[in-house]
Amino acid sequence: MKTAILFLAFGLMTTFGASAQIEKPVTWSYAAKKTGKNEAIVYLKANLEQGWHIYSQNMKDGGPVKTAFTFSPSKEYTKVGNTIEPKPIVKFEKTFDMNVSYFENTVTFQQKVKLNKPATVVKGKLEYMVCNDSQCLPPDEISFSIPVK
Repeated sequence: MKTAILFLAFGLMTTFGASAQIEKPVTWSYAAKKTGKNEAIVYLKANLEQGWHIYSQNMKDGGPVKTAFTFSPSKEYTKVGNTIEPKPIVKFEKTFDMNVSYFENTVTFQQKVKLNKPATVVKGKLEYMVCNDSQCLPPDEISFSIPVK
């Protein structure tokens, strides 16, 4: 009898452990397009699962972690201006007791770069926080590497 209970308990733990997954409701993709002999735009696109959102780069302090991009210094390219984003959704969130700016479904951020050689790789890191109506996941940091040809 004790053996049967032990096997049942082990079986339940194995089943529940296998079904526990780390949630990754955001996938990132990257692209680049030359806009001139010495210029290009790099695109950083977030695809979000239904019901999840990430926050604008232009959030006020005291709220959720805003999306941020850090481009690695390079002699091969120079960042031109700030990373641009489309117009976000603005809504009051009780969790943060403030208006927040965010994106749902998909959002593409764009960064203009001046090229110092015909082909290069734009590298850096991005940080973001993703939430839905019931939870926020811890902020995540991802490295990116975007070929420009």
